[in-house]
Amino acid sequence: MPELWAGTDAGKVEHHCTVIDADGAKVLSRRVPNSEPELLQLLGDVLELADGGQVTWAVDLNAGGAALMIALLVGHGQRLLYIPGRTVHHASGSYRGDGKTDAKDAFVIADQARMRRDLQPLQQWDEIASDLRILTARRYDLTADRTRAINRLRAQMLEYFPALERAFDYSSSKAALILLTGYRTPAALRRIGHARLATWLANRKARNAQTVATIAVEAAQAQHTVIPGERTAAAMVHTLARAVMALNEEIAATDELIEARFREHEHAEAITSMPGIGTLLGAEFIACTGGDLDAVGSPRRLAGIAGLAPVPKDSGRVSGNMRRPHRHHRRLLRVFYLSAQVAARCCPASKAFYERKRAEGKSHKQAVLALARRRLDVLWALIRDHRMFTVEPPRHDLATA
Repeated sequence: MPELWAGTDAGKVEHHCTVIDADGAKVLSRRVPNSEPELLQLLGDVLELADGGQVTWAVDLNAGGAALMIALLVGHGQRLLYIPGRTVHHASGSYRGDGKTDAKDAFVIADQARMRRDLQPLQQWDEIASDLRILTARRYDLTADRTRAINRLRAQMLEYFPALERAFDYSSSKAALILLTGYRTPAALRRIGHARLATWLANRKARNAQTVATIAVEAAQAQHTVIPGERTAAAMVHTLARAVMALNEEIAATDELIEARFREHEHAEAITSMPGIGTLLGAEFIACTGGDLDAVGSPRRLAGIAGLAPVPKDSGRVSGNMRRPHRHHRRLLRVFYLSAQVAARCCPASKAFYERKRAEGKSHKQAVLALARRRLDVLWALIRDHRMFTVEPPRHDLATA
Protein backbone atom coordinates (compact mmCIF):
# COMPACT_ATOMS: atom_id res chain seq x y z
CA MET A 1 0.00 0.00 0.00
CA PRO A 2 1.67 3.22 -1.13
CA GLU A 3 1.97 6.27 1.10
CA LEU A 4 1.05 9.52 -0.63
CA TRP A 5 1.37 13.23 0.10
CA ALA A 6 -1.10 15.68 -1.45
CA GLY A 7 -0.09 19.33 -1.53
CA THR A 8 -2.66 22.01 -2.34
CA ASP A 9 -1.95 25.55 -3.45
CA ALA A 10 -5.23 27.10 -2.33
CA GLY A 11 -6.99 29.97 -4.08
CA LYS A 12 -10.31 31.80 -4.01
CA VAL A 13 -11.83 30.24 -7.12
CA GLU A 14 -9.64 27.21 -7.77
CA HIS A 15 -7.03 25.06 -6.00
CA HIS A 16 -4.16 23.17 -7.55
CA CYS A 17 -3.45 19.79 -5.99
CA THR A 18 -0.30 17.75 -6.62
CA VAL A 19 0.14 14.24 -5.21
CA ILE A 20 3.56 12.59 -4.80
CA ASP A 21 4.73 9.21 -3.57
CA ALA A 22 7.47 8.25 -1.08
CA ASP A 23 10.17 8.84 -3.71
CA GLY A 24 8.89 12.35 -4.51
CA ALA A 25 7.54 11.26 -7.90
CA LYS A 26 4.42 13.05 -9.09
CA VAL A 27 1.39 10.76 -9.44
CA LEU A 28 -1.36 13.38 -9.87
CA SER A 29 -1.55 17.08 -10.67
CA ARG A 30 -4.94 18.71 -11.06
CA ARG A 31 -6.64 22.10 -10.90
CA VAL A 32 -9.86 21.81 -8.92
CA PRO A 33 -12.70 24.36 -8.56
CA ASN A 34 -13.38 25.50 -5.01
CA SER A 35 -16.72 23.73 -4.75
CA GLU A 36 -17.86 20.69 -2.81
CA PRO A 37 -18.61 18.17 -5.62
CA GLU A 38 -15.22 18.68 -7.31
CA LEU A 39 -13.32 18.58 -4.02
CA LEU A 40 -15.06 15.36 -3.03
CA GLN A 41 -14.19 13.91 -6.43
CA LEU A 42 -10.54 14.85 -5.84
CA LEU A 43 -10.62 13.23 -2.41
CA GLY A 44 -12.02 10.02 -3.86
CA ASP A 45 -9.45 9.92 -6.66
CA VAL A 46 -6.52 10.44 -4.29
CA LEU A 47 -7.79 7.75 -1.89
CA GLU A 48 -8.17 5.40 -4.84
CA LEU A 49 -4.55 6.04 -5.82
CA ALA A 50 -3.48 5.31 -2.23
CA ASP A 51 -5.30 1.95 -2.38
CA GLY A 52 -5.76 1.85 1.38
CA GLY A 53 -2.42 3.46 2.20
CA GLN A 54 -1.85 6.60 4.27
CA VAL A 55 -2.54 9.96 2.61
CA THR A 56 -1.15 13.13 4.17
CA TRP A 57 -2.69 16.34 2.91
CA ALA A 58 -1.03 19.74 3.18
CA VAL A 59 -2.35 23.22 2.44
CA ASP A 60 -0.83 26.71 2.51
CA LEU A 61 -3.92 28.45 3.95
CA ASN A 62 -5.73 27.69 7.19
CA ALA A 63 -8.80 29.84 6.50
CA GLY A 64 -10.35 31.96 3.74
CA GLY A 65 -10.48 30.21 0.38
CA ALA A 66 -9.26 26.93 1.86
CA ALA A 67 -11.97 26.74 4.53
CA LEU A 68 -14.28 24.44 2.54
CA MET A 69 -11.49 22.06 1.62
CA ILE A 70 -10.22 21.95 5.22
CA ALA A 71 -13.72 21.18 6.51
CA LEU A 72 -14.19 18.37 3.97
CA LEU A 73 -10.81 16.77 4.67
CA VAL A 74 -11.13 16.96 8.45
CA GLY A 75 -14.73 15.79 8.24
CA HIS A 76 -13.60 12.70 6.33
CA GLY A 77 -10.89 11.88 8.86
CA GLN A 78 -7.94 12.85 6.68
CA ARG A 79 -4.59 13.88 8.11
CA LEU A 80 -4.09 17.53 7.16
CA LEU A 81 -0.98 19.68 7.71
CA TYR A 82 -0.67 23.46 7.44
CA ILE A 83 2.40 24.99 5.79
CA PRO A 84 2.45 28.82 5.93
CA GLY A 85 2.75 30.60 2.61
CA ARG A 86 5.97 32.29 3.73
CA THR A 87 7.53 28.88 4.36
CA VAL A 88 6.46 27.70 0.91
CA HIS A 89 7.93 30.84 -0.66
CA HIS A 90 11.33 30.35 0.98
CA ALA A 91 11.36 26.62 0.29
CA SER A 92 10.65 27.18 -3.42
CA GLY A 93 14.09 28.76 -3.79
CA SER A 94 15.74 25.40 -3.12
CA TYR A 95 13.93 23.71 -6.02
CA ARG A 96 15.11 23.77 -9.61
CA GLY A 97 13.90 26.59 -11.81
CA ASP A 98 13.08 30.24 -11.18
CA GLY A 99 9.53 30.05 -12.46
CA LYS A 100 6.52 30.22 -10.19
CA THR A 101 3.31 28.35 -10.98
CA ASP A 102 0.47 26.95 -8.93
CA ALA A 103 1.56 23.45 -9.92
CA LYS A 104 5.09 24.07 -8.66
CA ASP A 105 3.84 25.56 -5.37
CA ALA A 106 1.55 22.56 -4.86
CA PHE A 107 4.49 20.21 -5.48
CA VAL A 108 6.66 22.13 -3.00
CA ILE A 109 3.89 21.92 -0.39
CA ALA A 110 3.54 18.17 -0.89
CA ASP A 111 7.31 17.61 -0.83
CA GLN A 112 7.76 19.68 2.33
CA ALA A 113 5.00 17.68 4.02
CA ARG A 114 6.83 14.49 2.97
CA MET A 115 10.20 15.56 4.39
CA ARG A 116 9.43 17.68 7.44
CA ARG A 117 8.51 16.38 10.88
CA ASP A 118 7.81 19.69 12.62
CA LEU A 119 4.45 20.47 10.98
CA GLN A 120 1.35 20.43 13.14
CA PRO A 121 -1.90 18.86 11.88
CA LEU A 122 -4.90 21.10 11.31
CA GLN A 123 -7.97 20.34 13.37
CA GLN A 124 -11.55 21.48 12.99
CA TRP A 125 -12.36 24.26 15.44
CA ASP A 126 -15.44 23.98 17.60
CA GLU A 127 -18.42 26.26 16.98
CA ILE A 128 -17.68 28.66 19.83
CA ALA A 129 -14.04 29.18 18.82
CA SER A 130 -15.08 29.75 15.20
CA ASP A 131 -17.70 32.30 16.26
CA LEU A 132 -15.19 34.13 18.46
CA ARG A 133 -12.66 34.23 15.63
CA ILE A 134 -15.25 35.91 13.40
CA LEU A 135 -16.50 38.31 16.08
CA THR A 136 -13.05 39.38 17.31
CA ALA A 137 -11.87 39.94 13.74
CA ARG A 138 -14.94 42.09 13.13
CA ARG A 139 -14.27 44.07 16.29
CA TYR A 140 -10.67 44.61 15.21
CA ASP A 141 -11.88 46.02 11.89
CA LEU A 142 -14.46 48.24 13.61
CA THR A 143 -11.93 49.74 16.02
CA ALA A 144 -9.53 50.40 13.14
CA ASP A 145 -12.33 52.12 11.19
CA ARG A 146 -13.23 54.14 14.29
CA THR A 147 -9.63 55.29 14.78
CA ARG A 148 -9.39 56.35 11.14
CA ALA A 149 -12.71 58.23 11.31
CA ILE A 150 -11.67 60.10 14.47
CA ASN A 151 -8.32 61.04 12.93
CA ARG A 152 -10.06 62.36 9.82
CA LEU A 153 -12.56 64.28 11.94
CA ARG A 154 -9.84 65.96 13.98
CA ALA A 155 -7.78 66.75 10.88
CA GLN A 156 -10.82 68.32 9.22
CA MET A 157 -11.68 70.40 12.29
CA LEU A 158 -8.09 71.56 12.63
CA GLU A 159 -8.35 73.26 9.24
CA TYR A 160 -11.20 75.61 10.17
CA PHE A 161 -11.85 75.48 13.97
CA PRO A 162 -8.66 74.47 15.86
CA ALA A 163 -9.94 75.69 19.23
CA LEU A 164 -12.84 73.22 19.20
CA GLU A 165 -10.62 70.44 17.84
CA ARG A 166 -8.34 70.56 20.88
CA ALA A 167 -11.16 71.17 23.38
CA PHE A 168 -12.39 67.56 23.59
CA ASP A 169 -11.20 63.98 23.36
CA TYR A 170 -13.50 62.73 20.61
CA SER A 171 -12.43 59.13 21.15
CA SER A 172 -14.02 59.03 24.61
CA SER A 173 -16.56 61.89 24.78
CA LYS A 174 -19.94 60.99 23.32
CA ALA A 175 -21.23 64.43 24.29
CA ALA A 176 -18.61 66.08 22.08
CA LEU A 177 -19.73 63.96 19.14
CA ILE A 178 -23.35 64.87 19.80
CA LEU A 179 -22.32 68.54 19.79
CA LEU A 180 -20.76 68.16 16.34
CA THR A 181 -23.98 66.74 14.90
CA GLY A 182 -25.69 70.06 15.59
CA TYR A 183 -23.15 72.87 16.00
CA ARG A 184 -19.75 72.81 14.37
CA THR A 185 -18.74 76.41 13.55
CA PRO A 186 -17.76 79.37 15.77
CA ALA A 187 -20.63 81.51 14.50
CA ALA A 188 -23.27 78.84 15.14
CA LEU A 189 -22.02 78.27 18.69
CA ARG A 190 -21.99 82.00 19.46
CA ARG A 191 -25.54 82.40 18.15
CA ILE A 192 -27.04 79.65 20.28
CA GLY A 193 -25.18 80.66 23.43
CA HIS A 194 -24.35 78.69 26.56
CA ALA A 195 -27.82 78.26 28.07
CA ARG A 196 -29.61 77.07 24.96
CA LEU A 197 -26.70 74.83 23.94
CA ALA A 198 -26.68 73.15 27.35
CA THR A 199 -30.42 72.53 27.07
CA TRP A 200 -30.00 71.19 23.53
CA LEU A 201 -27.31 68.76 24.69
CA ALA A 202 -29.28 67.67 27.76
CA ASN A 203 -32.34 66.90 25.60
CA ARG A 204 -30.13 64.50 23.62
CA LYS A 205 -28.94 62.82 26.82
CA ALA A 206 -25.38 64.13 26.60
CA ARG A 207 -23.44 63.76 29.85
CA ASN A 208 -22.01 66.89 31.50
CA ALA A 209 -24.07 69.08 29.18
CA GLN A 210 -23.28 72.27 31.11
CA THR A 211 -19.52 71.69 31.02
CA VAL A 212 -19.50 70.73 27.34
CA ALA A 213 -21.55 73.81 26.46
CA THR A 214 -19.21 76.09 28.42
CA ILE A 215 -16.09 74.72 26.73
CA ALA A 216 -17.64 74.87 23.25
CA VAL A 217 -18.87 78.47 23.59
CA GLU A 218 -15.49 79.57 24.99
CA ALA A 219 -13.79 78.02 21.96
CA ALA A 220 -16.20 79.88 19.68
CA GLN A 221 -15.52 83.19 21.43
CA ALA A 222 -11.79 82.68 20.79
CA GLN A 223 -12.21 82.60 16.99
CA HIS A 224 -14.08 85.17 14.87
CA THR A 225 -12.22 84.58 11.59
CA VAL A 226 -14.07 82.60 8.93
CA ILE A 227 -11.66 80.35 7.09
CA PRO A 228 -12.35 79.58 3.40
CA GLY A 229 -14.07 76.21 2.98
CA GLU A 230 -15.61 76.32 6.44
CA ARG A 231 -19.10 75.33 5.31
CA THR A 232 -17.95 72.26 3.39
CA ALA A 233 -15.52 71.25 6.13
CA ALA A 234 -18.28 71.55 8.75
CA ALA A 235 -20.51 69.31 6.63
CA MET A 236 -17.73 66.70 6.51
CA VAL A 237 -17.31 66.92 10.30
CA HIS A 238 -21.03 66.31 10.72
CA THR A 239 -20.82 63.16 8.57
CA LEU A 240 -17.72 61.89 10.35
CA ALA A 241 -19.20 62.53 13.82
CA ARG A 242 -22.26 60.46 12.94
CA ALA A 243 -20.02 57.73 11.53
CA VAL A 244 -18.00 57.57 14.77
CA MET A 245 -21.18 57.37 16.84
CA ALA A 246 -22.51 54.55 14.65
CA LEU A 247 -19.21 52.69 14.98
CA ASN A 248 -19.29 53.11 18.76
CA GLU A 249 -22.74 51.54 18.85
CA GLU A 250 -21.68 48.63 16.63
CA ILE A 251 -18.56 48.02 18.72
CA ALA A 252 -20.67 47.95 21.89
CA ALA A 253 -23.11 45.49 20.30
CA THR A 254 -20.22 43.31 19.11
CA ASP A 255 -18.71 43.34 22.60
CA GLU A 256 -21.97 41.99 23.98
CA LEU A 257 -22.00 39.19 21.41
CA ILE A 258 -18.37 38.35 22.18
CA GLU A 259 -18.95 38.23 25.92
CA ALA A 260 -22.08 36.09 25.62
CA ARG A 261 -20.38 33.60 23.30
CA PHE A 262 -17.16 33.51 25.31
CA ARG A 263 -19.02 32.72 28.53
CA GLU A 264 -20.30 29.53 26.88
CA HIS A 265 -16.78 28.16 26.38
CA GLU A 266 -15.66 25.46 28.79
CA HIS A 267 -12.41 27.30 29.67
CA ALA A 268 -13.96 30.77 30.10
CA GLU A 269 -13.90 30.77 33.92
CA ALA A 270 -10.35 29.47 34.11
CA ILE A 271 -9.10 32.04 31.61
CA THR A 272 -10.79 35.04 33.23
CA SER A 273 -9.68 33.93 36.70
CA MET A 274 -6.20 35.09 35.66
CA PRO A 275 -5.64 38.70 36.79
CA GLY A 276 -5.55 41.05 33.83
CA ILE A 277 -7.62 38.90 31.46
CA GLY A 278 -11.21 39.99 30.90
CA THR A 279 -13.80 38.74 28.48
CA LEU A 280 -12.37 40.55 25.45
CA LEU A 281 -8.79 39.35 25.91
CA GLY A 282 -10.06 35.91 26.87
CA ALA A 283 -12.17 35.73 23.72
CA GLU A 284 -9.15 36.87 21.70
CA PHE A 285 -7.11 34.03 23.23
CA ILE A 286 -9.74 31.46 22.23
CA ALA A 287 -9.97 33.01 18.76
CA CYS A 288 -6.19 32.76 18.26
CA THR A 289 -5.72 29.24 19.62
CA GLY A 290 -9.02 27.55 18.83
CA GLY A 291 -9.51 26.83 22.51
CA ASP A 292 -7.92 23.38 22.16
CA LEU A 293 -4.40 23.42 23.57
CA ASP A 294 -3.86 19.75 22.68
CA ALA A 295 -3.47 20.90 19.07
CA VAL A 296 -0.70 23.29 20.15
CA GLY A 297 1.25 20.59 21.96
CA SER A 298 3.11 22.34 24.78
CA PRO A 299 3.41 25.73 26.52
CA ARG A 300 6.86 26.16 24.95
CA ARG A 301 5.39 25.90 21.48
CA LEU A 302 2.57 28.29 22.40
CA ALA A 303 5.19 30.75 23.65
CA GLY A 304 7.00 30.40 20.33
CA ILE A 305 3.80 31.10 18.40
CA ALA A 306 3.12 34.17 20.54
CA GLY A 307 6.65 35.51 20.16
CA LEU A 308 7.43 35.13 23.87
CA ALA A 309 10.18 32.53 23.44
CA PRO A 310 13.55 34.07 22.45
CA VAL A 311 15.49 32.43 19.65
CA PRO A 312 19.31 32.17 19.40
CA LYS A 313 21.19 34.36 16.93
CA ASP A 314 24.62 32.78 17.28
CA SER A 315 27.37 32.99 14.69
CA GLY A 316 31.03 31.96 14.93
CA ARG A 317 32.42 32.87 18.34
CA VAL A 318 29.26 34.74 19.31
CA SER A 319 27.04 32.53 21.44
CA GLY A 320 24.21 33.04 23.87
CA ASN A 321 22.86 35.85 21.71
CA MET A 322 19.08 35.62 22.20
CA ARG A 323 16.58 37.73 20.25
CA ARG A 324 12.81 37.94 19.95
CA PRO A 325 11.50 36.09 16.87
CA HIS A 326 10.33 38.19 13.93
CA ARG A 327 7.64 35.71 12.92
CA HIS A 328 4.95 35.33 15.54
CA HIS A 329 1.21 35.68 16.10
CA ARG A 330 0.85 39.38 16.88
CA ARG A 331 -2.71 39.20 18.16
CA LEU A 332 -1.77 36.40 20.55
CA LEU A 333 1.25 38.40 21.74
CA ARG A 334 -1.07 41.36 22.31
CA VAL A 335 -3.29 39.23 24.59
CA PHE A 336 -0.41 38.23 26.87
CA TYR A 337 1.36 41.60 26.78
CA LEU A 338 -1.71 43.69 27.65
CA SER A 339 -2.84 41.28 30.36
CA ALA A 340 0.67 41.28 31.86
CA GLN A 341 0.68 45.09 31.95
CA VAL A 342 -2.60 45.09 33.87
CA ALA A 343 -1.51 42.28 36.20
CA ALA A 344 1.73 44.09 37.02
CA ARG A 345 -0.41 46.80 38.63
CA CYS A 346 -3.25 44.85 40.23
CA CYS A 347 -1.88 41.38 41.08
CA PRO A 348 0.60 41.20 44.00
CA ALA A 349 2.40 38.11 42.64
CA SER A 350 2.74 39.60 39.15
CA LYS A 351 3.81 42.96 40.58
CA ALA A 352 6.53 41.30 42.66
CA PHE A 353 7.80 39.39 39.61
CA TYR A 354 7.80 42.56 37.49
CA GLU A 355 9.67 44.57 40.13
CA ARG A 356 12.23 41.78 40.51
CA LYS A 357 12.93 41.90 36.77
CA ARG A 358 13.28 45.68 36.88
CA ALA A 359 15.73 45.33 39.76
CA GLU A 360 17.77 42.98 37.58
CA GLY A 361 18.21 45.81 35.09
CA LYS A 362 15.46 44.88 32.65
CA SER A 363 13.57 47.64 30.84
CA HIS A 364 9.83 48.03 31.31
CA LYS A 365 9.12 46.22 28.04
CA GLN A 366 11.52 43.38 28.84
CA ALA A 367 10.04 42.95 32.31
CA VAL A 368 6.48 42.86 30.94
CA LEU A 369 7.47 40.29 28.31
CA ALA A 370 9.13 38.13 30.96
CA LEU A 371 5.99 38.36 33.07
CA ALA A 372 3.84 37.50 30.05
CA ARG A 373 5.96 34.39 29.45
CA ARG A 374 5.54 33.28 33.06
CA ARG A 375 1.80 33.91 32.96
CA LEU A 376 1.49 31.84 29.77
CA ASP A 377 2.73 28.78 31.70
CA VAL A 378 0.25 29.50 34.47
CA LEU A 379 -2.67 29.88 32.06
CA TRP A 380 -1.70 26.65 30.32
CA ALA A 381 -1.74 24.82 33.67
CA LEU A 382 -5.12 26.29 34.60
CA ILE A 383 -6.71 25.12 31.36
CA ARG A 384 -5.01 21.73 31.52
CA ASP A 385 -6.10 21.09 35.12
CA HIS A 386 -9.54 22.73 34.82
CA ARG A 387 -9.05 24.95 37.86
CA MET A 388 -9.18 28.61 38.81
CA PHE A 389 -6.25 30.93 39.46
CA THR A 390 -5.14 31.39 43.06
CA VAL A 391 -2.17 33.31 44.43
CA GLU A 392 -1.07 30.28 46.45
CA PRO A 393 -0.14 27.15 44.46
CA PRO A 394 -2.45 24.14 44.97
CA ARG A 395 -1.47 21.89 47.85
CA HIS A 396 -1.36 18.14 47.26
CA ASP A 397 -2.20 15.69 50.00
CA LEU A 398 1.05 13.78 50.52
CA ALA A 399 -0.78 11.02 52.38
CA THR A 400 -2.80 10.14 49.31
CA ALA A 401 -0.10 10.89 46.74
